[in-house]
Amino acid sequence: MSPHRGIRRAVPVIAAAGAFLVVLALQPTARATVPEPAAPVTGNATYFDGLGSPYGGCGLPQAELETQNFVALNVFDTPGDGTMYQRPLPAAQAARMGLWNNGRNCGRWVRVRIGDYCTGVNDGALGQPFCRNGAWTSDAYNDGTLDMLVADSCGDPNGWCRDDPYHLDLSKDSLNRFVKNGAAMTDLYPSHWNNRHVSWQFIAAPAYTGDIRVGFLAGAQRWWPAIAVSRLPNGVHGVEYFADGAWRTAAMNGDMGQSFVIGGTTSGGTSFRIRVRDVTDALLFGGREYAFSLPSACSSQCGAPYTAVTYTTGTTSPSASPSTSASASPSASASASPSASGGATCTASVAVTNSWSGGYQADVTVRNTGTAPSTGWTVRLTFPGTQTVASAWNAVVSQSGQQLTATNQAYNGAVPAGGSTSWGMVVNGAPPVAVAGCAVR
Repeated sequence: MSPHRGIRRAVPVIAAAGAFLVVLALQPTARATVPEPAAPVTGNATYFDGLGSPYGGCGLPQAELETQNFVALNVFDTPGDGTMYQRPLPAAQAARMGLWNNGRNCGRWVRVRIGDYCTGVNDGALGQPFCRNGAWTSDAYNDGTLDMLVADSCGDPNGWCRDDPYHLDLSKDSLNRFVKNGAAMTDLYPSHWNNRHVSWQFIAAPAYTGDIRVGFLAGAQRWWPAIAVSRLPNGVHGVEYFADGAWRTAAMNGDMGQSFVIGGTTSGGTSFRIRVRDVTDALLFGGREYAFSLPSACSSQCGAPYTAVTYTTGTTSPSASPSTSASASPSASASASPSASGGATCTASVAVTNSWSGGYQADVTVRNTGTAPSTGWTVRLTFPGTQTVASAWNAVVSQSGQQLTATNQAYNGAVPAGGSTSWGMVVNGAPPVAVAGCAVR
């Protein structure tokens, strides 16, 4: 019998200058193939000590959760297979998707009801029956209930996280808070536990009042404004940000489903406007938008795991659609190469602005050295080895082997004569990267 599964960990993070940057997935990600339960379903339950540091799987520190009664959902649905697959799962692996749904069920609530006790072996051995050499039996603890928050993910290579699609991993401290007939069942754990059955279903946030919370994550700054959105009435399926006159879809921070990398209202700015879509893909509160600025504590970059912001609200039309162009990922390096078109020429220069073991951040400046304004630009870069772009912003970036091509976004292609614009990227691998060419149109 093994009722304890340890501390859940967040998706991988990369240390950068004492803070944390999370790598963004650049390929299409999958949606769950396990049908979302509309009625209560039954699964095996385990427990874990708490969220990993600094973040749980959803992208929030444990102290910032709206309740300490929280659960983890399965990342994978791979019976008998404990392989640690890529996260987030790409669309080509959608059949392996668990109810974690690449983080899209983060911030939702579940109503959990205690079910039968196992009198046999319930050790979560991969590919083995649950409750072997015994039976599921009801007792006085059946029907204790508790409303809990989805705050983490379960991707461990065991039978619980892989063989049982409706498995729930419960926070340990919540086990003795289940209520039956108006009273807490304070002795459910440890003597009456043994990884019981539970039944559960998604619910809207109980007795919801007020509004959401927004905070910046460690390492956030004007060129990498990573936020976490919490205290949601019904989860979050997306965040949109207003930049250069249009709404744009923010990239999820890996599969941390409550964390997104947004952009300023102007390129590289420190003022932000966002709106949120819930699990029904509807704009929250009829299109309510939230306006805020990068806090002074984050003037260079945020050092704390979570820095809350104060926002003001307004309302936009729910029918206004976001641009599908996404902000890219940071990357970097050195020299210049001119090219001309219709009186406009350009140079590009690269500066490595941050580096850490296994990666670096670079900013690229594109300057119009001609006598006419440009309507667009393209920069070609060359890596010396196997470096890869992890994320980028203010450019549309593609990579083929050692060659990297960056073109302007819709909002920053027009550069006046003598003017400049910039974009940035995060790169897996060591510096440098060289400019191979710059062209304008």
